Amino acid sequence: MLPTEDLFVYVYVLVDDAISARAVAIAARPGPPPACSDAELLTIALVRHLLGRRSEAGFLAEVARDWAHLFPQLPHQSQANRRIRWLWGAFEQLRAMLAARLPADDCQQVDTTAVPVKHTSRVRGADGWTGPGNDLAARFGRDAAHAEWFYGFRLAIKADLGSRVIRTWAIVPAAVNERQVAGDLLQAGPPPRDLLADKGFNGTAFAAQQAARGTAVLVPPAKNQRASTPTILLKVIAQWRNRIEASFAEITDLMGLARHGAHTFWGLLTRTAATIAAHTLMRVCLAVA
Repeated sequence: MLPTEDLFVYVYVLVDDAISARAVAIAARPGPPPACSDAELLTIALVRHLLGRRSEAGFLAEVARDWAHLFPQLPHQSQANRRIRWLWGAFEQLRAMLAARLPADDCQQVDTTAVPVKHTSRVRGADGWTGPGNDLAARFGRDAAHAEWFYGFRLAIKADLGSRVIRTWAIVPAAVNERQVAGDLLQAGPPPRDLLADKGFNGTAFAAQQAARGTAVLVPPAKNQRASTPTILLKVIAQWRNRIEASFAEITDLMGLARHGAHTFWGLLTRTAATIAAHTLMRVCLAVA
């Protein structure tokens, strides 16, 4: 990792060049230009996630205290929060621009992870956790990785197996058919040669659908299938399955998405887009280093 000041400078130049080249398009807003530019706010948000700082207000205070010579006109936290939410689409455009710097792997992974928004004991009926459309709202779901129920959404990602660069992602309902989610994610970009997934994606119809597109689906075998599965294939699946778990650990733990602190769906969407853009920047830099 670069020294923090160098990291700020590197990310700012990257973001400002992307905006100047119109690779990242930001809708015009009425009124005079703000003293703190959109490029500066995007930089602060990305570096915050790269450093794993949990609190937005706390990180803005840290920037004002230690890096005021880089950002002399910081807005108040409430104004910064509103503007960063307005810019959520810019994070996704930046992620796509960065991911395009590396060719997609022939082998990819798909999986989902729980994104709780409220402790299950505090759910008291309908609340404001509702996204666009009629079917995207916070609900109860089962987190198999931790063997517990949660209230919120799921983050679904499709990532390269080698570089672990995220190619496509979505926030989906907590109780969802994972094979349907995977089918939707796989519509974006060319079909991979191989797709590695966990047991939740096992299904004859799903495998046949992907085979018709030229993709072989590899999932851990069920207990009654292990005896007939070649040992070398079992080792490969076990070894490579850990890579997508490592990506989720980086996003949720290292970069703080598990403690997102959002109070609305749009806040969660912004934090997720910013976190995944930061993760993509990190993975692309590691891949080309």
